[in-house]
Amino acid sequence: MGEPLTGRSRHLTLHPLAQAELGPLENHMETGARLATRLVYGGYPDVVTAGDDRTRQELLIELVNAYLFKDILQVEGLRRADKLSRLLQLLAMEIGAQVSVQELGSQLGLSRGVVERLLDLLEQCFVISRLGGFSRNLRKEISKTSRWYFLDNGVRNALLRNFNPPSLREDLGALWENYLVVERHKGLDLAGRHVNRWFWRTHDRQEIDLVEEENGRLSSWEFKWSAPRRDSVPSAWRMGYPNAGYQVIHRDNHLPFIIPDGPTT
Repeated sequence: MGEPLTGRSRHLTLHPLAQAELGPLENHMETGARLATRLVYGGYPDVVTAGDDRTRQELLIELVNAYLFKDILQVEGLRRADKLSRLLQLLAMEIGAQVSVQELGSQLGLSRGVVERLLDLLEQCFVISRLGGFSRNLRKEISKTSRWYFLDNGVRNALLRNFNPPSLREDLGALWENYLVVERHKGLDLAGRHVNRWFWRTHDRQEIDLVEEENGRLSSWEFKWSAPRRDSVPSAWRMGYPNAGYQVIHRDNHLPFIIPDGPTT
């Protein structure tokens, strides 16, 4: 426009449809029945309103081919669509795991700098989202690696060409974790709440999937598809952060987690 808009503009992020938006349009039974579809096909509007799974698959594959491997490459002047495709597939298979940029570069035959540039580009284009490691300088905590999540489960599954239902999948845990992390983010955004977010892990493999800090208070969650017999807080977390909240989120109690209330004080 030729001049800055500092102080005169407002930035709005248009996410794929969130359960917080879809919930008022359906009853509790419909929400439960559609959970499997949302885990597999995500929340892009055309996909949500499609009449059958075949149409959903075609829409998602076209979205991946047209947007990821044409528009993004063209905007950035990148020439190696195969490298971008392989990077996304590697990330899709590593949901919930710490991802080393150096290792990604080795597998792709790219320098660390190029991989970091691609990751930054994909995050800016709302394809993936990064979670860093939480640490308050306890010696055993890991804080220098990242976890990457896809902003839409359907895009992630289209990259892997895997649209099997949850009951037939070996990656159900990853699907569930990706869904909860992203739906929580969308729900907080819609509720006007701004929080800091991390994962937490120690060198002896104690871990928590999501940690949030809001108004100086820490909360933490572990994600399980099925309800555990009991909530077992990792001992290092309990000792290091005794005042932090902790809860296991599973399919029977997840709705309040992904449809949070408005701003807290």
